[in-house]
Amino acid sequence: MRNVKVIIWGFGAMGSGMARMLLNKQGVEIIGICDRNPQIVGKSLNSALGIQDAGQSACVIKDNIDDIIKPGCCDVVLVTTDSHLKKAYSKLEYCLNQGLNVICTAEELAYPMAQSPELAEELNKIARKNKVTLLGTGINPGFVMDYLVLALTGTCENVQSIKVSRVNDLSPFGKTVMDEQGVGISLNEYHERVAAGNLAGHVGFAESVRMIADGLGIEMDSFRQSMDPIVSNTVRETEYTLVEPGKLAGVKMSGVGFYKGEVFVELDHPQQVKPQIENVDTGDSIIIQGTPNINMAIKPEISGGIGTIAICVNMIPHVINANPGLKTMIDLPIPRAILGDMRKLIQTECLGN
Repeated sequence: MRNVKVIIWGFGAMGSGMARMLLNKQGVEIIGICDRNPQIVGKSLNSALGIQDAGQSACVIKDNIDDIIKPGCCDVVLVTTDSHLKKAYSKLEYCLNQGLNVICTAEELAYPMAQSPELAEELNKIARKNKVTLLGTGINPGFVMDYLVLALTGTCENVQSIKVSRVNDLSPFGKTVMDEQGVGISLNEYHERVAAGNLAGHVGFAESVRMIADGLGIEMDSFRQSMDPIVSNTVRETEYTLVEPGKLAGVKMSGVGFYKGEVFVELDHPQQVKPQIENVDTGDSIIIQGTPNINMAIKPEISGGIGTIAICVNMIPHVINANPGLKTMIDLPIPRAILGDMRKLIQTECLGN
């Protein structure tokens, strides 16, 4: 059986991290990379990653996707370019129409029925027409504040309420996420961008709440979210940003879903770069009031960067094996680490010769 063939569209923090992970897996090869960063276009994969030899030197980064993607050229495209579905839509449509499976990190694609049901239905039709599968996933949304929650409720007779908290470090993420979170901007600019409606903060609460509701077979009465700035008292520097004292290190987001007139799902998500500098401990917690009560805590957090990279790579076999169409994490088998040859996890008829 031949290797699993992968193309990566977007070679920032997440795309390059997926490339590194794939280079260490058996039975898979990267056959193309697309990115518009002039500093890496034309470089080999090895050179762009700063490694000597990983058996992928023939793969050169290109800035034109048409030079990489051809009908049926690979088994899956990893798209890591956007957070919002409207921005990612044309890329997804392009790949699906070439007969290629897609895994995408766009947060709104984790459960697109929440905010863009018409686009979700259109993508589902395109994927089914071309007999391929589309999945949106990541650490959050896609796992910690929704999928993992639903998995825990599987041990409950009933559920009265759910409260989830994720305190995480934004440092592993690239410029797109830093801009969405307002990292490094002044408090005045924060208020200006909030007023103008162009500061996203965390993207995904609506998707997580809807995934939980649909997974439990209920319909929420309403949903609301809020955002507050996290102002740094110290200098914080990452590979992708510099935060000076008095500037934003991130934002604190909260989302609430109401059911039968009461708060049913409560999501609390303060995100900032290097929180440990100001003695803030990271962690994930899920509290379910029900029968039985469940209180799960993970300290420190499940790493956002590694988590997103890993879940996208680890879902490759499930996406290739899946029936055609738009899928979410609750439609596919549980994500798990791939320690052996990836090809052994794929149905023979789905990979071919």
